[in-house]
Formats: sequence, C-alpha cells, structure tokens
Amino acid sequence: MVLTKNEKRLRIKSRIRKVVSGTEARPRLAVFRSNKDIYAQVIDDVSGKTLAAASSRDKEVLASKGNKTEMATLVGKAVAERAVKAGVDTISFDRGGYQYHGRVKSLAEGAREGGLKF
Repeated sequence: MVLTKNEKRLRIKSRIRKVVSGTEARPRLAVFRSNKDIYAQVIDDVSGKTLAAASSRDKEVLASKGNKTEMATLVGKAVAERAVKAGVDTISFDRGGYQYHGRVKSLAEGAREGGLKF
C-alpha cells in the first residue's frame, strides 16, 4: 500500500507527538503549513489551552508584502511577541511532521529572534 504525502506527514507527526508535549512551564509551539499560509500556536497540553497564536493571515503580517518564507519569519516573530506577553519564554518546538527546512525553519528562526528559547 502506497501512502500519500499527507498520510506520511501524519505518521511522522504522531511519532513526534509521542515525545514532544507542552507543559505550563514549557509549552509547545505547534506549526501548521498549508500551500498558501502558515500558522503557529503556543499550546499548554496539560490544561488544553492555547496561550498565543499567529498566522500569515493576520493583518499586521499581511500588511508587509513578501514571499512565503519572509511571511513565515514574521509569523514567528509575532507568535514570539505574543507568547512573551503571555509570560512564556521557553518552549518546545513541534514541527508538525514537516521537514525543518524552508518556511518551518524560517518560522523557528523568527521565533528565536522574537525572544523564545528552544
């Protein structure tokens, strides 16, 4: 049986989620990437709450034009800014089954520039 690209990603995602989980002291930065946009959430898995979120559909990110990689960097900075405002400075990074390359990597670097440690 041949798996589709999305089925492979979901298998990898479940393998990652066995290890990576978010606590109150160290929440999880979850990344979702579609063909057009990128989304990031800082999640406390113990209480089941989203502490901060940002996406490439936010008005402040859309205001600055650029390619998808530049937009991902801005999303990383925005989610970091909101997480720091919520009192979070250390996170665990959940790449969501995507390769740590391209837009996912630029989002992570933007989050580091914004003040998050991981």
